[in-house]
Amino acid sequence: MAVLLARKNYRVNLWVYLKEQYEDMIRKGENRTYLPGVGIPSNINLFLDLKDAVAGQQVILLAVPSQAVRETARKISPYTDKNAVVINAAKGLEENTNKRLSQVIAEEIPHSRVAVLSGPSHAEEVGSRIPTTVVCSSEDQETAELVQDIFMSPDFRVYTNPDLIGVEIGGALKNIIALAAGISDGLGYGDNTKAALMTRGAFEIARLGQAMGGSILTFAGLAGIGDLIVTCTSMHSRNRRTGILIGQGKPLEEALQEVNMVVEGVTTCKAAYELARSLKVEMPITVQLHQVLFEGKDPSLTVRELMLRDKTQESEFLADDLHNQWL
Repeated sequence: MAVLLARKNYRVNLWVYLKEQYEDMIRKGENRTYLPGVGIPSNINLFLDLKDAVAGQQVILLAVPSQAVRETARKISPYTDKNAVVINAAKGLEENTNKRLSQVIAEEIPHSRVAVLSGPSHAEEVGSRIPTTVVCSSEDQETAELVQDIFMSPDFRVYTNPDLIGVEIGGALKNIIALAAGISDGLGYGDNTKAALMTRGAFEIARLGQAMGGSILTFAGLAGIGDLIVTCTSMHSRNRRTGILIGQGKPLEEALQEVNMVVEGVTTCKAAYELARSLKVEMPITVQLHQVLFEGKDPSLTVRELMLRDKTQESEFLADDLHNQWL
């Protein structure tokens, strides 16, 4: 995202968390660990000190892992100007509280205007100028449109969507289904199985999202089905790659070590599982994945149990969901 903005001639302050990575990026002119081959433009200023990076800035983009959002927001809060725009690009739910990340930021930086960027957008492709389309949402339409103007480019199209809850839930929960799709791939199942998981997974996401106050229409868009497709089918997806390793028989911790990047679907699965129980929302794929990740269940049993669930009629769910939307 820093490179995208620098290409639009903005001067960008980029905070780097690790000292060795910071030094390597200055030496080599690129992030060889996470974004090899994409040069860092000269109008990106690298910082190790978080205060120096954010103090006095009117727009701050948080692209840290979801479980680091609260801590990072708390650290930058004293140096964040009143009414500064804080944009979250992480996709997940906070562990233990089960809160959406915009809620977390609003709690820690109450004097800011919060926005969210979500949608089908692998960093590797954005950095390589491959055409990408995303969604921006905020409780304030003017803020969403400001973010839209900042990020829009010939390679990066931004739509606005007023449904902040739906945008965040779609972006978070698709990682759960991507883990399940990866497990299916690792078990050696085919396209038929993955298509079923993705389609029924979309229903699960929409059910929970609606129960939390989101619009069903959002889950048919970029932040819903769009993000679900790209995350379930691409090898850029850390969640899918982790699922493949689990399906091949590796324990969760070993799979996470091999991927060696943050896999948001793991903590999100816990949060979604708890939310589904508290809101009495049926999410069979999420339940099965929770049993595999945290209860030691054999992944090969999950597909069989999903296939042997009580018979029902798909159109009934569609009719119920659409009927509820129009009430």
